[in-house]
Amino acid sequence: MAAAATSYPIAPGYQVNVRSGPGTQYAIVRTLPIGAYVMIRCQMYGQTVTGPYGTSSIWDNIGNGEFVSDAYVKTGADGFVAPRCA
Repeated sequence: MAAAATSYPIAPGYQVNVRSGPGTQYAIVRTLPIGAYVMIRCQMYGQTVTGPYGTSSIWDNIGNGEFVSDAYVKTGADGFVAPRCA
Protein backbone atom coordinates (compact mmCIF):
# COMPACT_ATOMS: atom_id res chain seq x y z
CA MET A 1 0.00 0.00 0.00
CA ALA A 2 1.60 3.25 -1.15
CA ALA A 3 0.20 5.48 1.62
CA ALA A 4 1.85 3.38 4.34
CA ALA A 5 5.28 4.01 2.79
CA THR A 6 4.97 7.81 2.90
CA SER A 7 7.05 9.67 5.43
CA TYR A 8 5.57 12.73 7.10
CA PRO A 9 7.39 15.68 8.69
CA ILE A 10 7.13 16.49 12.38
CA ALA A 11 6.14 20.13 12.99
CA PRO A 12 9.13 22.46 12.47
CA GLY A 13 10.96 23.37 15.65
CA TYR A 14 9.46 20.59 17.77
CA GLN A 15 11.13 17.68 19.52
CA VAL A 16 8.25 15.25 19.89
CA ASN A 17 7.99 12.59 22.57
CA VAL A 18 7.32 9.08 21.31
CA ARG A 19 5.00 7.23 23.70
CA SER A 20 4.42 3.54 24.37
CA GLY A 21 0.67 4.03 23.75
CA PRO A 22 -1.85 6.55 22.38
CA GLY A 23 -1.80 9.13 25.19
CA THR A 24 0.46 11.30 27.33
CA GLN A 25 -0.09 8.96 30.29
CA TYR A 26 2.04 6.35 28.50
CA ALA A 27 5.80 6.19 29.03
CA ILE A 28 8.15 8.15 26.79
CA VAL A 29 10.21 5.62 24.83
CA ARG A 30 12.31 8.17 22.92
CA THR A 31 12.21 11.74 21.59
CA LEU A 32 12.23 12.64 17.91
CA PRO A 33 14.79 15.31 16.99
CA ILE A 34 13.86 18.61 15.35
CA GLY A 35 13.38 18.06 11.62
CA ALA A 36 12.41 14.39 11.96
CA TYR A 37 10.20 12.52 9.52
CA VAL A 38 8.07 9.54 10.50
CA MET A 39 6.56 6.60 8.63
CA ILE A 40 3.04 5.93 9.88
CA ARG A 41 2.35 2.19 10.13
CA CYS A 42 -1.22 2.59 11.36
CA GLN A 43 -3.38 5.03 13.29
CA MET A 44 -5.85 4.83 16.16
CA TYR A 45 -7.89 7.03 18.44
CA GLY A 46 -6.45 7.94 21.83
CA GLN A 47 -6.08 10.95 24.11
CA THR A 48 -7.00 14.31 22.56
CA VAL A 49 -3.94 16.53 22.16
CA THR A 50 -3.54 20.10 20.90
CA GLY A 51 -0.42 20.79 18.86
CA PRO A 52 0.83 22.94 15.98
CA TYR A 53 -1.55 21.20 13.54
CA GLY A 54 -4.66 21.63 15.67
CA THR A 55 -6.46 19.40 18.14
CA SER A 56 -6.62 15.69 17.37
CA SER A 57 -7.45 12.42 19.09
CA ILE A 58 -5.62 10.46 16.37
CA TRP A 59 -2.32 8.84 17.30
CA ASP A 60 0.19 7.59 14.75
CA ASN A 61 1.98 4.28 15.25
CA ILE A 62 5.53 4.80 13.94
CA GLY A 63 7.13 1.61 15.23
CA ASN A 64 6.57 -1.35 17.51
CA GLY A 65 5.06 0.19 20.65
CA GLU A 66 5.81 3.73 19.43
CA PHE A 67 3.10 6.39 19.11
CA VAL A 68 3.08 10.13 18.41
CA SER A 69 0.12 12.50 18.44
CA ASP A 70 -1.12 13.32 14.94
CA ALA A 71 -1.37 16.97 16.09
CA TYR A 72 2.44 17.14 15.65
CA VAL A 73 2.65 15.36 12.28
CA LYS A 74 1.99 17.15 8.98
CA THR A 75 -0.14 14.59 7.15
CA GLY A 76 -2.11 17.15 5.15
CA ALA A 77 -5.39 15.71 6.43
CA ASP A 78 -7.57 16.00 9.53
CA GLY A 79 -8.50 12.31 9.41
CA PHE A 80 -6.82 8.97 8.95
CA VAL A 81 -4.09 8.69 6.31
CA ALA A 82 -3.04 5.11 7.17
CA PRO A 83 -4.85 1.90 8.09
CA ARG A 84 -6.37 1.64 11.55
CA CYS A 85 -4.26 -0.18 14.11
CA ALA A 86 -5.59 -3.62 15.03
